[in-house]
Amino acid sequence: MTITHRAAVLGDPIAHSLSPVLHNAAYEALGLSDWHYDRARVSEDSLVEFLHGLDDSWRGLSLTMPLKRTIIPFGEPADRWVKLLGVSNTAVFDWSKPNHADAHMPAITLHNTDVHGIVGALTDACNTTDDIPTQSDAYTALVIGNGNTARSAVAALSSMGVRHIDVAARHEAKTTPLIELGEQLNVTVESIPLESVAERATHYDFAISTLPAHAADSVAVSLAADHHPAGEARLGTLLDVIYDPRPTQLMQTWKELGGTAVGGQEMLLRQAVPQVAFMTGIDVQDVQSQAFEAMRTALYAAL
Repeated sequence: MTITHRAAVLGDPIAHSLSPVLHNAAYEALGLSDWHYDRARVSEDSLVEFLHGLDDSWRGLSLTMPLKRTIIPFGEPADRWVKLLGVSNTAVFDWSKPNHADAHMPAITLHNTDVHGIVGALTDACNTTDDIPTQSDAYTALVIGNGNTARSAVAALSSMGVRHIDVAARHEAKTTPLIELGEQLNVTVESIPLESVAERATHYDFAISTLPAHAADSVAVSLAADHHPAGEARLGTLLDVIYDPRPTQLMQTWKELGGTAVGGQEMLLRQAVPQVAFMTGIDVQDVQSQAFEAMRTALYAAL
């Protein structure tokens, strides 16, 4: 079958990405035999050149680090999270309309499905373990790291009813934009030292680590030293956005101490569902009902 519809995930590095596994599994489940999804290593400096080289067979792109902000000037926000966070992980092309920022590109609409992915991963983890906190107006959370993914984490937690978020990071000064974001979302965001996570860990209903692979290992070591397995003070539900290695050291320690922990593959899976819908034009509920299980099966086979 000739491929007439193309999409890909861009980033640097990108060889590790499992997005092609998810999207191509979705295409097969949806009967889209003339669609193909690939990956391409693209840096911030080479993004424009890559976009200029596309033809009208291209339907969309997924953006990972470091491109989630770089793409913003070339597209129109399609949801509140792109507007508020200034971060997009999904670009959808419309070749019938001009791009007002660059005449060599098609019109581009920008989405943020990371927020959806985070909410879905945490919610499903809670549902699976009956670990849902009971007082939604009193939810508290911890975000480890203060980069772009942390912005989506704060947004996701706010939409789940969290009203206080501590952000733990080595460079606390960089947390200021997250504090300002919290004010816009009616959420109190506080900066805390990364070294204080272990002593505060049992204070939170939810925790999200947004750090790169192994960067949270020191937090896991501190947790293990400060707490006893399955002690009286319970840990909440942790999402570690990393899926390689799987599980991370932080996830292992969190579980050993009686908490619930879910890996980044669950976030990846759930953010991919609306991406497929936006790029193909198929209703997101139809993608969910017809392709989700095929996507999950393919993802875990590849891990």
